[in-house]
Amino acid sequence: MYSHIMVGANDIEASKTFYDAILGALGHGPGFIDDKGRVFYITDSGIFSITKPINGEPASPGNGSTIGFAAKDPAAADAWHAAGLANGGVTCEDPPGVREGATGKLYLAYLRDPSGNKVCALHRMA
Repeated sequence: MYSHIMVGANDIEASKTFYDAILGALGHGPGFIDDKGRVFYITDSGIFSITKPINGEPASPGNGSTIGFAAKDPAAADAWHAAGLANGGVTCEDPPGVREGATGKLYLAYLRDPSGNKVCALHRMA
């Protein structure tokens, strides 16, 4: 459904360090910086990228926005969360764990990145 997701960042290096850590915990390689200073993580299922806003204004997180990354199991989500905390992220929402809802049981872990964007690691429980 998605081709790519791009988030704004005020400090590209701090954000790259954060995303290299959390995406690395999920088995993805480090991002690369292009000639415009943007960071890209390219996978078979889509592209995640980081940029300073092109209008020159400070980056700000979307109120009510969350970007979810698939985790293969709860241990991967926990490793993702720990990597994020160790690399400039801030925990938000409830602690990592199982939540039940209309879509079944999910294992969720939430963080805010260095620019305040809300991200989540999600594993669908059997």
